[in-house]
Amino acid sequence: MIDFNLDSEHLELRDMYRKFAEERVKPLAHEMDEAEKMNMDLIKEMQQCGFFGIPFPEEYGGAGGDVLSYVLCMEEMSKADASTGVTLSVHTSLCASTIQEFGTEEQKQKWLRPLADGSKIGCFGLTEPGAGSDVAGARTTAVKEGDEYVINGEKIFTTNSGFADTFLVFALTDKSLPAHKGMSAFLVDRNTPGITVTADIPRMGIRAASNAAVVYENVRVPAENLLGGEGKGFKIAMKALDGGRIGIAAQAVGIAQGALNEAIKYDKERVQFGKTIASFQNTQFKMADLQTKIDAARLLTWRAAVAKDKGEPYNVYAAMAKLMASDVANQVTRDCVQFLGGYGFAREYSVERMMRDAKITEIYEGTSEVMKMVISGSLNLK
Repeated sequence: MIDFNLDSEHLELRDMYRKFAEERVKPLAHEMDEAEKMNMDLIKEMQQCGFFGIPFPEEYGGAGGDVLSYVLCMEEMSKADASTGVTLSVHTSLCASTIQEFGTEEQKQKWLRPLADGSKIGCFGLTEPGAGSDVAGARTTAVKEGDEYVINGEKIFTTNSGFADTFLVFALTDKSLPAHKGMSAFLVDRNTPGITVTADIPRMGIRAASNAAVVYENVRVPAENLLGGEGKGFKIAMKALDGGRIGIAAQAVGIAQGALNEAIKYDKERVQFGKTIASFQNTQFKMADLQTKIDAARLLTWRAAVAKDKGEPYNVYAAMAKLMASDVANQVTRDCVQFLGGYGFAREYSVERMMRDAKITEIYEGTSEVMKMVISGSLNLK
């Protein structure tokens, strides 16, 4: 029997996340976007509430929850502010979850525990100036010297890098091999000599999130910081992105639902031609279409999350969820700006910010085109 309803525990968690987002995140969203800077007091409060350790076992300092609980948190945070959502997503899906899956017991105790218990923030260094969707085009190297690796190269668009403590970095350990065989993953402490984090890159959306270039110049890390073994980096990165797509799908659902909620509230109050905009059937039918699409994207996202929780294959489900949710988020936010007319175009109203934020969901953690490659590859078309 298929049950599309959340159980009482997940409903209680969702209500808690929603209350926090409404009371603590939403009031800061506009200010953070205008300043293009994350409120670190907010992040610390989220850490104290356990939001950065939701799907991790209590034995490692986590909340002992599941991926679905994390998805619910992602949606609620992103309804209020997508920058807060992606900060949570990169830390959880890309950095901490990867350590949980591929780390040794010693690495989990040293690196995962402080990420899960709220002591530290993580980031994920994969994209390079010349290697975006083409991960195999990476040029950052890690040369072994004795019991250390020396990392040299540059990563770009590293979300959370402005304030992260733990850097999960991918580099070539064998340049003679293709990247999918010669790339490795390393855990690097922010305070390691040779790391330079630039100022945040000016962006159209998620402006409050920290997103910078990170230069590695003769950065020496102990061999024990190698994650998963030499030559396993490409596989680790791809698996991390599979999980990351679930978080970004949830972010996109949150952006879309948040924008529609704001448009409904506005159109129920705004009077034109003698009646509220919401009373026009044209408005009602458009909103009905949008809510239906949001719910469909939400269910696809939940399906991917539950599959991961059950240990079942989820990469295609995650790609489907992200492909649809990101498309829906962009459509919904555009239409919501239209619902508010001239006011929708004004920065005073949050739908303008949400429209800018929505675009990136079609790009990071794999573009929509890459999602179609993943999905079509599962259809045995050749």
